[in-house]
This record gives sequence, C-alpha cells and structure tokens, in this order.
Amino acid sequence: MTGAQIAELLAELQDMIMGNALAKCALTDLGIQWAGWALAAAFRTEKFYDLAGSGTFILLAHLSRIWGGASHTRQKVQTGLVTAWGLRLGTFLFLRILKDGHDRRFNNVRDSPGTFFVYWSVQAVWIFMTLLPTLMLNTEKRNVPLGPRDYVGWTVWGIGFATEAIADQQKWLFKRDPNNAGKFIQSGLWAYSRHPNYFGEILQWSGLWLSASSVMQGPQYLSVVSPLFVWFLLRYVSGIPILEKQAMKKWGSEPAFQDYVKNTPLLWPWPKF
Repeated sequence: MTGAQIAELLAELQDMIMGNALAKCALTDLGIQWAGWALAAAFRTEKFYDLAGSGTFILLAHLSRIWGGASHTRQKVQTGLVTAWGLRLGTFLFLRILKDGHDRRFNNVRDSPGTFFVYWSVQAVWIFMTLLPTLMLNTEKRNVPLGPRDYVGWTVWGIGFATEAIADQQKWLFKRDPNNAGKFIQSGLWAYSRHPNYFGEILQWSGLWLSASSVMQGPQYLSVVSPLFVWFLLRYVSGIPILEKQAMKKWGSEPAFQDYVKNTPLLWPWPKF
C-alpha cells in the first residue's frame, strides 16, 4: 500500500468517524476527561472531578441532539431530564467537596499522574456507557408517538430523582449537625436502605432507558447495559463496597450499627412493619 493510499484511507476513516454522532460523542467525552486529567494532575486536585463528569453528561446530551439532526418531543424530554440530573448531582458533589476539602477516593491517587489518568479514563467510559440509550435516542431521526413506555420510564426517573435528592439532602443535614458528630445516619430514607441515594441513581437511568427503548430496534436494545452497568458499578466497584468498608471500620464494633446492618437492606429498600 502506497503512502497516498494510506492517506486516502485515513481521510475516509476520519470522515466516517466525524460523520457518526455517537463516535463524535465518544471522542468529545475522552477529550474532556483527558483535559481534565491534565489539569487535575498538574494541580494535584480532585475537586472538579465529579463536576467535570456531570458537566460532560449534560454537554453530550445536548450535542447528540444537535448532531442527530432531529428534535422530537421524546428527545427534548430525555435531554432535559439528563440536564436536571447533572445540574443537581454535579452541584451537590462540588459543594460537598468544597466543604470537605478532599475526596477520600483519591487519597492515594492525586499524587500519582498515571493512576489519576486511569480514574479519569474510567469516568469517560462510565459517562458514555451510562448515557448510551440517550445518545442513541438523540441520534435517531425516526420518530414514534409517545406511549406507555415513555410515561412509565419518566415516572420511574422522577421517583429516582426525588429519592436520590432527598437522601443526599438528609445525609448532608445530618452531618452538618454537631450533635451527630461520629454517628451514622439511620433516619429518613436511610432507615429503609443503607444506600438509598444509589437506589435512586439506578432508577433514574433505568427510567431513561425504558423511554428511549420506545424507538429502539434490534441490537439497540442491548443498550440496556446502561442501567445494568450503573448498578454493577455502584454495587460492586466504586460505590457500596468502599462505603461499607469504611463504615465497618468506623462503627463495626457498635451494637447499634450491627443492628442497623442486620435489619436494613443494603440497596433495595424494603418497608419496615
């Protein structure tokens, strides 16, 4: 193969990628996270890690709708819900880290640029995988009238949004009360689940997938990996395992905490009678 042929092939590949909205979203996602890593590594800070993540969700949701070239009601609602999620969670996490001054997840990471790069790259994968149903929906020109899956999906999203927001606020207020210093929360939604905020998070992305599935065909249904990925990540990787280990280390010897663990579901809430 001659140099001219290689150049022509690369040009065709570039045109194919840049003409594909999903590919452009993936490249934009990676670009933002790697730029974020460069700044974070230079200043040895994780303070804008979560803010960059939630901001990328919002940006990609809107860019995918623009690049997709269609503007149906379902796409507008879906993009709006992702925006609401990103604004609330991103603001909450940013204010929390400003108050705390650090994120314990990065205690052994912020001084290691290589490890820090892995964390930012994993965030890029998390964003794209989680947002995949919305990206597919927003790049789909075919329209289908709104139906039961949309209304059920948006209702599930609403329940999840409220659950996560209320749980976050309850824990925030609990920790701000000086009388609760050194204590663990077991009131409000936290009486029914040890991680109600994560339960709400899973519900939101499940609801968005359900609505987006209204226009899916064939292999597109495999994007159900989105809510499954969120559940797996929170349940087995970056969320619950870390927090449970920290809680056991801090309160594991206390009878009250042992009783709480014994009688309160880990994730899926169950009413107490």
